[in-house]
Parts: sequence; structure tokens; C-alpha cells
Amino acid sequence: MNLRTTILIMSGFGVISDSILIAFYPQFFETRYGVTSPVHVGAYIAAISIAVMCMLPVWARVARRIETMHLLLYTQGAAALFCLASIWAPSVESYWVLSLMMFMTKASYLLMFPYLMRLEEPQNHSLVIGLLSVVIHIGAIFGAAVGGMALEHYGPSFCIALMAAGDLAQMVLCLYLIRTGRVVKVLSREEKSGQAPVPRRSPQALSALLKLCLLMFLFDFSAYLVRPFFTLYWEARTGLHEPLLTGLVFAIPGIVALLALLLRHLVVQQPRWVDHTLFNLLLGALGLALQASESLELIIIGRCLYGWALYQVIVKLEVTLFKVSTPDAYARDFGVTNFFQNLGVLLSSFGAGFLVNLVGIPLTFVIAAAGLLLTAIIDRGWFGVDRRHAAQGELCHAN
Repeated sequence: MNLRTTILIMSGFGVISDSILIAFYPQFFETRYGVTSPVHVGAYIAAISIAVMCMLPVWARVARRIETMHLLLYTQGAAALFCLASIWAPSVESYWVLSLMMFMTKASYLLMFPYLMRLEEPQNHSLVIGLLSVVIHIGAIFGAAVGGMALEHYGPSFCIALMAAGDLAQMVLCLYLIRTGRVVKVLSREEKSGQAPVPRRSPQALSALLKLCLLMFLFDFSAYLVRPFFTLYWEARTGLHEPLLTGLVFAIPGIVALLALLLRHLVVQQPRWVDHTLFNLLLGALGLALQASESLELIIIGRCLYGWALYQVIVKLEVTLFKVSTPDAYARDFGVTNFFQNLGVLLSSFGAGFLVNLVGIPLTFVIAAAGLLLTAIIDRGWFGVDRRHAAQGELCHAN
């Protein structure tokens, strides 16, 4: 296996590990600890986001002195140990501590993305981002399906063991890359000694990055507001209490993302609307609104529209990041944008629990749809039309 393929597989294992319980934390906490509060579930998912958003910049700084793959070898091993230890956590408080330690250490695997992009030619960035996006979505599909089945038939402890297995798989692949000499060393002697100058950016590039961060924050807040309680909502709406089916419905956006990638490669000259940012944001808002319906068919159609929009907008925003950044600053700038993305997920996860208690799950979909509409308005108002990728260091619009 070459370096790109191995890193994509490692990313897949990381996503699968993260996805095993992400759709089932309400059922997990109720089954294992008897905790049924929606606010508690929202707070826990928010705490995961805090752990990742705070630690990724730290790991990015450490990676300026230690080669990325060598760093991941140890951090993913530590994450697996914390995960395994949480199997025997006797109380919900101890589970919080151990599992959050696991997420803090495993957050380093996100550095594989800027590491890989640094090694790729700029003309390949869109392809690699698309591939990585599909790997993430397929991992979410598989993780959600396996998580639902494992929780139903084998219980919470088995789910945690599967999460640890994903971290161990990443560690083994890191070792494989290091032992076979496939690792590309990107650190210069100055970087290793900690004396490499931090690349300076122009005011225009800084403005571009900050605008992109704010867009990512608002988009992630809106897109993931409904995630913590979708499985409960689906089962309550349909009366179908089958975790495997629920996991597959939860992962519909990933299936649609795979179809979108296939379309991107099979159709050379795609219609302009396919990756039109404004169109996709409006489509995503419609998809979210449809999921508030009582109709099973409309919920599924809404999941499909939401999945298409999610894939297209994420790819566009990530491509923009690597156009306004420079190779030496990829890890740093990725850490900055990831901070804002996780801040959006944090607030959406934490806010979801309160919103569900206050207005119910259906209206939460409507609020999320309104958030995407606001994102579309700001995106169009700030950045205009047809200029997002006009020049490096300048954030414009690609509509």
C-alpha cells in the first residue's frame, strides 16, 4: 500500500471508531448507567468537541518537532488504553474522565489530513478531499451500523472494545508505515529544533482564514444540531425499534456522499448546480426541514438531500482552506479551522439537549434549517459570486 492509501485507511478506522456510539449515546447512557437526561447526552457530546478542539492545536504544535506518524503511533496507542480502561468504569463520572482522556489523545489522528495534503500537488487537493470525505462518510455508515448491531446484541462494553480496536488498528498502520520506510519526513532540521520561523500571512489571507472559520462554525452548528437525538426521533416517529435499521438511516448522508463522489468522477462536465454553494446550502435547509415531517418517506428524502448538501459544502470549504493557506501552515491553519468547526459542533450538541427539552425534536430540525439559510445569506453577502477560489490568500465565492 502506498502512503495515501494507508492514510485513507487509517482515517477510515478513526471515523469508524468515533461513529460506533455517536448515534446511540442516549441508549448507551440509559442502558449502562441509567441516565436518561437529554441535557446530559448533549453535554457529553459537547465535552467530546471541547476535548478535540482544545487538543488538536496542541498536537499540531507538537508535530512541528516530532514527525506526524511517529506521534500518532504513541497517541493512538494511549487512546486505545484509555478506551479499554473505560470498559470497567464503575460510574458515569469515571466514564466521562476516561473516555474524554481517550478523545484528547486520539484527536491527534486529525493531523493525518494536513500531513497528506502537504505531500499532494495542489491540483490533486480537490480529489484527495473528495476521497477523504467519502472515507469519512463510509466509515460513519459502517460505524453506525456496527454500533447499532453491537449495542443490541452484545451490549455497551462490546461497543467500547470495538472503539479501542479502531485505535489499535491505526497504531498498527503507523508502525507499518514507519517500519517499511513509506513515511515521508516533512520536518526540516530547523523545525525539529523548534527554531523554524512561523510563516507570516498577509492581512488579506488572515481575513480570508477568519471568514472561513466563521462560515465553518455556523455551518457545523446548523448541520449537526439534529445529530444527537436523530436515532430516538426516528424510532419514535416510525415505531421501528431496530438498532441496525436505525443506524443505516442515520448513515444515509454517507451513502449519498459516496454517490456524489461517483458522479463527480463519472461525469466529466457536471452541471454548474452540482457544487453550487448557495444551491447546496438551500438544499440542505430543505432536507433538514423535511425531516421534521411525520412521513417516513419525507424523512428519508430529507436525509438524502441533507447528505448531498453536506458532502458538497464540506468539500468546497475544505478546498478553500488549502487555497488560502500555505503548505508550511497547513497543520496550523487546519487546527484553527477545526477549532471553530468543533466549537460549532460543541454548541450544537450542548444546545440540542436544551432545545429538545424546550421545543421537541421536530422543531430542532426547523431551527437547524434556519441556521443553514443564515449561512447561505452570510456566505453570499460576504464573499459575492464566482470568486471564492480566484486567488490564493483571498477568500472569495465559487458560486
